Amino acid sequence: MDIFQVVGTLVCTLRVSGLDHCSLRVLRDAKGKLQVATDPVGVRPGNWVFTVNGSAGRYAMGDAKILTDLTIGGIIDDWETEVIPVSATVAS
Repeated sequence: MDIFQVVGTLVCTLRVSGLDHCSLRVLRDAKGKLQVATDPVGVRPGNWVFTVNGSAGRYAMGDAKILTDLTIGGIIDDWETEVIPVSATVAS
């Protein structure tokens, strides 16, 4: 799973049948890279979300026949970051 920010909605008038009726969202990662994900939860631009990828993305849509490998799993309301001291990450 990864964390992204929703940039906007992707509008496509012609799609393969495995993506019919799927809402598509444009997501941006921390480095600015854009991705497209299916959206079963109804996110809005600016929302922070976590995603489910790979074959699990199809199941997260509720139908394994949907042709996606990146699905929004939920909207993040808040998260706490834990600061790990650098000395704790270095093995002695």
